[in-house]
Amino acid sequence: MDPEKKSKKKDSYGADAIQVLEGLEPVRKRPGMYIGTTGPDGLHHLITEIFDNSRDEAMGGFANDIEVALLPGNRVRVVDNGRGIPVDIHSKTKVSALELVMTVLHAGGKFGGEDTGYKVSGGLHGVGASVVNALSTYTQVLVHKDGGVYMQEYSQGRKKANVKKIASTKVHGTIVTFEPDPIIFKEGIVFDFNRVVNHMRQQAYLVRGLRISVIDARESTAGVFAKAGGKAVDLDTDIVYLRDLSIEAPSQTFYFEGGLASLVKFNNAILKPVHKNIFYVEKKVEGVESIEVALQYADDISARVLGFANNIHTPEGGTHITGFKTALTRTLNTYAKKNNLAKDGEDNFTGDDVLEGLTAAVSVKLREIQFEGQTKAKLGSVEAQSAVATVFGDAFSSFLEENPDDAKAIIGKVVLAMKARKAAKAAKDSVLRKGALEGMTLPGKLADCQSHDPAESELFIVEGDSAGGTAKTGRDRRTQAILPLRGKILNIERARLDRMLGSEQIKNLVLAFGTAIGDTFDISKLRYHKIILATDADVDGAHIRTLILTLLYRYFRPLLDGGFVYIAQPPLYKVKRGKEILYFYSDEEKIQALGKDVDEVQEIENINDPDNAEQRAQLLERAGAPVDEEGAEGEDATDIAAGNGKGKKVAKVSIQRYKGLGEMNADELWETTMDPEQRILKQVNIDDAQEADKVFDMLMGTDVPARKSFIQSNAKKATIDI
Repeated sequence: MDPEKKSKKKDSYGADAIQVLEGLEPVRKRPGMYIGTTGPDGLHHLITEIFDNSRDEAMGGFANDIEVALLPGNRVRVVDNGRGIPVDIHSKTKVSALELVMTVLHAGGKFGGEDTGYKVSGGLHGVGASVVNALSTYTQVLVHKDGGVYMQEYSQGRKKANVKKIASTKVHGTIVTFEPDPIIFKEGIVFDFNRVVNHMRQQAYLVRGLRISVIDARESTAGVFAKAGGKAVDLDTDIVYLRDLSIEAPSQTFYFEGGLASLVKFNNAILKPVHKNIFYVEKKVEGVESIEVALQYADDISARVLGFANNIHTPEGGTHITGFKTALTRTLNTYAKKNNLAKDGEDNFTGDDVLEGLTAAVSVKLREIQFEGQTKAKLGSVEAQSAVATVFGDAFSSFLEENPDDAKAIIGKVVLAMKARKAAKAAKDSVLRKGALEGMTLPGKLADCQSHDPAESELFIVEGDSAGGTAKTGRDRRTQAILPLRGKILNIERARLDRMLGSEQIKNLVLAFGTAIGDTFDISKLRYHKIILATDADVDGAHIRTLILTLLYRYFRPLLDGGFVYIAQPPLYKVKRGKEILYFYSDEEKIQALGKDVDEVQEIENINDPDNAEQRAQLLERAGAPVDEEGAEGEDATDIAAGNGKGKKVAKVSIQRYKGLGEMNADELWETTMDPEQRILKQVNIDDAQEADKVFDMLMGTDVPARKSFIQSNAKKATIDI
């Protein structure tokens, strides 16, 4: 490059290249910094941010009733009977405090501590309400305060007019209504009612005496909101709870007095408790407003430890969870040795041993709280660790001494976990060592790909040798590996690691992934960044897929969290219409494409009995033209003439129903299911890990009554191909 030109290019970077984003522009420019993602998680986080403001009022003792309503037009309405956001003029900025809260980052009432009435709160940075406002096409705030109703509306974070008084009132509270911006949430704006319900139920356990309602009024119309108790109401000016109106809409209301003990009992509802009494402690110590811990062991191999900081769920844990786990391990080791419940010479319990089968909830409330990141997924406050460890450790030690039967049952559960850990380690080491020594680092049935770059490598897990052979022929050998599984793998929901690794199919999966398993799991060694489950589209295929997902959820959870797992979507039908070949992935898609002839097609497909040849012929004639009867008589193919009527030249239509991947030719499997340019893949993710855990327990565990109830409740939703 010419030095002079290079110099000029360098000089072009000056002061004018520096951009200053005004107001809430940074939020719209980089929404992920504030809500984590613009997918479903970020969309639902908007509700959480507005709800948290109402919940903080309740934590301060100023509110006891909150409602979250999903409204038509993708709108969400959050109502509380708190003090109401201040609306008077701010002395420094000369604008209404309400406008500051809604349009300025780092403006709020959570910075002043007790002077504002908030000893503890979830809001830290004063960005929650303003971020929701910035990412919404429409926001309206109605404040009932000091005898007046005050209103302000916004669009994409900008006010439409100044705050104004629109009515008089005798009540107090705040109503926030917002509509997310489709420009930001490009994946679609679809709120999951069950997801909202689960979060609000959890919050109701955390704030005693708080009533929380959730209502799904999306299918309702504005007209049904006209009256409450026979009295005309105005949703724009009155503090109205939709649950009190006579509308038909799904709704849930929660109110609990038992605190975290009630939450633990709820989470263990479908499990068998190991001990009768639920441990519970709540205490205030210097520097921490409240420490609350509840736990109970269940006859299970998974752990469920929920952490909360100022009532905000911390899925990634943090200092409070670290303190809890440290004290739990230390206390159980001390008690076991003191009471001769652990044999001399045995190793101490490890953290994994004491967590097996544990259901626990840990909540801390701090005046000055620090999270790691705006989404508040992990607590960073250092003082929480020692405070939780001390309070919980002392109380749990006393619980064990005062409840010897419970203590003996808990120690027995932990000892069993320790023995299983040692057996599993021996089995795991044997598998890995044997694989390396015998040159079987990869399973024999694996047809590996040529590429050694995990980022472009894919592993197709297919059902049976027949599908495996077709997939091996049709694949792209450079980037696609094939691992056929023989039949259904072991249900690992109730199987420990040592028994699991005795299964040849599971052993093959572990070796193929390359990550190892258990305490030596290392996701950086994952050999394929796309693990694709390709099972048949029948009941057996769905069962095999569920068994594999159970294995991945329990022992390879980082693969799901990292977005490495996909489900292939092979077609159900191949349709030849003249020279045209079409693939359909559902009955509805086929019906829509075949148009006016579909009724005849469906009827003909259902007539496979040779004795009904006359009926078949009549239907074929009704369809419009003569057909190739030989092709029509096949079990998997039906030929009809699709056209506009008799006497016109029409194209012959042949419909083939695929009952398994092994029935497809290699080129068909490639074209429809394996070609990255044309295939359809569904990525597996976990929106709500706690709910997913309960579903796996229910479907794959030993609680038959719970599973039977689930099947009966959801039977009508199932599509069964018989």
